[in-house]
Amino acid sequence: MEHFVPCQINWNGLFYNISMNNKFFEQLCALRKENNLSRAKLAETLNVSVRLISYWENGKRECDFDMLIKIADLFSVSIDYLLGRKEY
Repeated sequence: MEHFVPCQINWNGLFYNISMNNKFFEQLCALRKENNLSRAKLAETLNVSVRLISYWENGKRECDFDMLIKIADLFSVSIDYLLGRKEY
């Protein structure tokens, strides 16, 4: 049975390796949950590790441009939406 791990965004009041203008980590986590996907299922779909999904959702790493396109296509959203620049 799959389980969902809550997205951690803030540790001790500090954000790590993420610009305050970049909402990718929030958008990815929200889209994953809205689509009832576990981190494991998303990782399998994108052919990456679960740890990498966790790093993205926690703002510890950013994905490359090709992966950003793949994620946008997977969730049928724009790259601007993933980065928090547009509402859809």
